[in-house]
Amino acid sequence: MSPTSSRTDPRVIRTHQLIRDAFIDLLQEIEFEKITVNRIAERATINRATFYLHYRDIPDMLERMANQMIDEIQAILNGVANETRLDIDIDLSILVKLLEHIADNSKFYKMLLASKRIPVFTDRLTKLMVDLITRRAEKAGSSLSVSGASVPIDIAIWHGSSAFIGTIVYWLRNDMPYTPLFLAKQLFLLFPLHQNTIPLALGATPPTP
Repeated sequence: MSPTSSRTDPRVIRTHQLIRDAFIDLLQEIEFEKITVNRIAERATINRATFYLHYRDIPDMLERMANQMIDEIQAILNGVANETRLDIDIDLSILVKLLEHIADNSKFYKMLLASKRIPVFTDRLTKLMVDLITRRAEKAGSSLSVSGASVPIDIAIWHGSSAFIGTIVYWLRNDMPYTPLFLAKQLFLLFPLHQNTIPLALGATPPTP
């Protein structure tokens, strides 16, 4: 994934990329608990001292990688949301660009979102989705309607964010059998089933019944 700040020294960017790629490669080969700074440094063709110039330890590396992931996703959401087009076009474009970003970095997302040993990435993405949905849902009202029934916002939010992330994980685990555009369109078809929580998160206006 590309760094979020253009002011970052290109050498630092390259080192971070080498470390990240080395970690992801190792995660595909051995258990997370067996990954050490020495292994990462060796795979990244750097020395231990270089690793410690950038990260305190592996937990610090994971935390900063997770922060960068969220920064990049947030930048995508903000960038498309600022475009001046019809609402439905913007909503679909946001989903497509988000899925394209995940597809372009599929190895990263496949290993880290699906890893139960490293929950920080899924937790951070879930929090982002929940925060986005919550802000939109608060504007929509105190409850959302499902087949005529009233559902508390928090339940709808949990369901929508979990369903969205779960779909992404299965898509990645199955080697992305559908294109980002096709998957985005299918998610749009499923919106009523998820109480509009996904489109609410992405800035959409709920469709008129």
